[in-house]
Order: sequence, then structure tokens, then C-alpha cells
Amino acid sequence: MAEILAPCGSVETLEAALRCGADAVYLGGEMFSARQNAANFTDQELENAVYECHKRGVKVYLALNTLVTDEQLEQCLEMMKKACLMGIDGLITQDLSLIEMRSECCPDMELHASTQMTIHTKRGTLQAKEWGFSRVVLSRELSFETIAEIAELPVETEAFVHGALCMSVSGQCFMSSVIG
Repeated sequence: MAEILAPCGSVETLEAALRCGADAVYLGGEMFSARQNAANFTDQELENAVYECHKRGVKVYLALNTLVTDEQLEQCLEMMKKACLMGIDGLITQDLSLIEMRSECCPDMELHASTQMTIHTKRGTLQAKEWGFSRVVLSRELSFETIAEIAELPVETEAFVHGALCMSVSGQCFMSSVIG
């Protein structure tokens, strides 16, 4: 099943995605989102976004896709609990510690392996599934043929069709920021 998934860095882009027929959206909160330069969503805006999306049958995925330090683990766990209470449909992450945290506070919530994980092979995709990811966001630089091969595996795959392109390799944003 194909899903049109729109990135939403602000309330305005969320409204545009809903008007244009997105099946799902992903967005970031005030912390733990790799899109730090986006406006992102306050907790209240997240709650409103989930309400508006679900009213229209649109899924909401929350990007908690930065690496979390030991000092931030408790704060991240609290964000996950809030996301669960809000009705967020899934989490997008690269930090493997969130796998266990999710099983503690919201075990039924979908978990998506972020493009930040630089997954670009069948083996990497299967490993992500073994860890508990229900979807893998593939690296942007893959060929259509490679994406098609990986999509045959028993795990959902996601591929970008448009958006910001890294200066380096997908998921290696620190290197991209150094280069660009």
C-alpha cells in the first residue's frame, strides 16, 4: 500500500499537507528533531495537529530522530509518553535506545527507522526489522532498482521523492553541515 507522507515543519505546512490530500504527515516537536531549523511544533500545537489529522483520517508520525545523550534520556522518555497520550501514530528515530523506551511507555506505537540511520541494503533493512522497526526510511541516494529490491522484503519501506538533499550521504547530516 502506498502512502503519501508529507513533511511538516510548521502549522502552515501542516495545513497545506491536509488541503493537498496527504495520507500521513511527519513533524517534529521542540526537542529531538533533526530539523532544528524548522519552526517545529509546541506540545499544544502537536496535540492540535493530531486532532486535525485524525479528524481527516491522516496519520501523524513524530520525528524523534536526533541522537539522545544520557542526560536527555528522561526528557525524551517524557516526550514519548506525551506522544502516546496525544495519539501520535508512530515515532521516527535513529537512536536505538528509543526502541526499549518505546516498549516501556507505548509498546503498540509504530517505530520507523529514520533516514538518519543510513540504511541502504537488504541486510540493514532486515536488521532494523529484527530490532522492532515496522518501517525503514531508505537512504536518498539509492537507485530505483535498489529501492524496488528492498521493498520486496517483509518490512515497510519509505523513500523520499522530493526534499532537501544532503551534501554528503543521507543520515550523515553532521558531515553535510561541515561541507556545506
